[in-house]
Amino acid sequence: MLNVKEGFKIMGTGNDSILDAYLYETNTLLEQLDSIVLAAEEQDTFTQEDINTIFRIMHTIKGSSAMMEYNSIMTIAHRVEDLFSIIRDKSIEIVPEEKRPALFELLFQAIDFFRQEVEHIENGQPLTENIDSLLQKVNTLIQQIQGGDASAEASASPEGDAAPAAGRPGYPFALQIFFDEGCGMENVRALMLVNSIRDLCSDSDFQFSPADVATDPNTAGQIVDSGFMLYFKRKEDRDSAVHAVTGAGSVRTYQAFDAPQEDPKPTEPPQPATAAPVAATPVPSPAPVSKEPATAPPKSPTAKSEPAAHHRESLISVNLSKLDQLAAVVGEIVITESMVTSSPDLKGLKLDAFTKSARQLRKLTDELQDVSMSLRMVPVSGTFQKMHRIVRDMCKKLNKQAKLTLVGEDTEVDKTIVDSISDPIMHIVRNSMDHGIEENVQDRIDAGKDPVGEIVLSARHTGSEVIIEISDDGQGVNYEATLNKAIRSGIASPDADYSHKDILNFLMAPGFSTNTEVTEYSGRGVGMDVVKRNVEDVGGTVTITSEPGKGMTTTLKIPLTMAIMDGMEVSVGSSIFTIPIHNIRQSFRVTDEDLIHDAAGGELFKCMGSFYPVVRMRDRYHLQEGCTQIRDGILIWLEAGELSYCLFVDELLGEQQVVVKPLPSYLSRFNIKQSGIAGCTILGDGNISIILDVANLYTPV
Repeated sequence: MLNVKEGFKIMGTGNDSILDAYLYETNTLLEQLDSIVLAAEEQDTFTQEDINTIFRIMHTIKGSSAMMEYNSIMTIAHRVEDLFSIIRDKSIEIVPEEKRPALFELLFQAIDFFRQEVEHIENGQPLTENIDSLLQKVNTLIQQIQGGDASAEASASPEGDAAPAAGRPGYPFALQIFFDEGCGMENVRALMLVNSIRDLCSDSDFQFSPADVATDPNTAGQIVDSGFMLYFKRKEDRDSAVHAVTGAGSVRTYQAFDAPQEDPKPTEPPQPATAAPVAATPVPSPAPVSKEPATAPPKSPTAKSEPAAHHRESLISVNLSKLDQLAAVVGEIVITESMVTSSPDLKGLKLDAFTKSARQLRKLTDELQDVSMSLRMVPVSGTFQKMHRIVRDMCKKLNKQAKLTLVGEDTEVDKTIVDSISDPIMHIVRNSMDHGIEENVQDRIDAGKDPVGEIVLSARHTGSEVIIEISDDGQGVNYEATLNKAIRSGIASPDADYSHKDILNFLMAPGFSTNTEVTEYSGRGVGMDVVKRNVEDVGGTVTITSEPGKGMTTTLKIPLTMAIMDGMEVSVGSSIFTIPIHNIRQSFRVTDEDLIHDAAGGELFKCMGSFYPVVRMRDRYHLQEGCTQIRDGILIWLEAGELSYCLFVDELLGEQQVVVKPLPSYLSRFNIKQSGIAGCTILGDGNISIILDVANLYTPV
């Protein structure tokens, strides 16, 4: 018989699409689940809509994981689904208030487990085999919330009798199982289940009824009516058997019974001492509980809405690689359109009809660019919302009080960039919690602050950039301690004078950490270094500001998209360069008298009361051609983050929308990124223009 995994191998590329769909769906559901549980923890309760949604999420994860044969994920999802089946049927009031923190913590642990397993799948690693600890926590919580309703559970047994609860002499721990209605061959399925349990314990440790499932096909009807019974000597064996039951196919529901510790009085019917976990209310019904998710009640105007409130038919998920391909094609169209309209064959010709058509083509090309770019734009809310969980977990583990405030979470950025900044934002939030927010609440009160610390995560657009700020109202950076640590680490000189800005830059040096010991969250010196590297990889910059006792702010300036940008074409001799428009402040025609020379022979230009260093493009790249006299060229004032300087070129050729093309990977060995080269573009006449990286073109001495 062909199993699922073998079938995937035969299907070839279909395996990839099925796996991609599974990973996308599961990650989306886990993000939704995380948001629901975080909001519910703040309210210390679940709404009925929350309960129904969590049940449906678990049901979906269970079913899709079973299809993919990811048994560890399927088993945990099944048991959490069982838990919320009980809560759904009996309302959240069945969970005592003192047990609700345990319920929230259990759900967070389950979410972390699912994410860990999904990460294993994405990295091609084997799934976790030992899930007993988490499974036992779920089972224990189910038993605890059902403990006060044992008699009701006993009376709800499928046949209305208490015989299963009494167990068998010597086998006090019973398990009653019902298969899916109409699945057929119930006796064969029961026998397969028995064989699975034999791998877990010996024949002498358990019995089953009907005992002749292997020889009598008529037992199938008996199993349909009364269920299949398993009896165990030890509770541990029954708990282990639950693994086989939850992993078996076509099991609709199961219920565990413990024999009473003392003989019941003759006048009293036997009652189970403890009602163990159930997958659903075990009364046979035409619609099995564990196979169909509950229908949510109609939403009231004030009801809490689900995160995904759009109609399904109005949304379609598209693989990011297809959007990359679309952007590449649009880029080629932009280049081709420029080549056609700038053709040297058209020089000197008066073609009114062609000119009109060319203008219309440019208009349509611009619209096509806008549409193709908008398809890649996603709000940063998904990344921002994840930080709630980090703050919540660190508050508990570090024994701190803090809250996260989100501003501008609907700001949209290119999908590739959103994925790239997720880790940097996480590192900065962790630093704010670990280093910034004070552990002693009294220290905050004495400083006139709110006892609860606040971390503000904000995003906003400024033209072609998005600015993301992570600020806290903690204790800020201790400049003296940071400088001393930098000197001990060998990255600072004890004889040099450093400004506060220089000291803050030490925080982003590789391997630098102000922690004296390594903790779960910091101390290894990889946090801010990762932030700087990842942000610069997408063409962004990182700056830090801090005021001792007031807090710290980290600012990320990131381009909205990396595919198509507005650039200014400049020439130096016969070479053409492109400068991103958003880096240009102003351009000047100057003379030699306007420049000032410093002691080292460098040139400075005074503008608006400040002095800016002058970088000559001809000298920077050792070009053979280009203007040498300052009056013959033009000076361009550039800014990138905190860096500001002037660039001397021959001529401004004009503004143009360009398609950013990455340079061949083998050029990375020459460290071109640090030489101020971000990529290249193809001009309308077919020539190549180097795109300048303003942040790395000039390095202050």
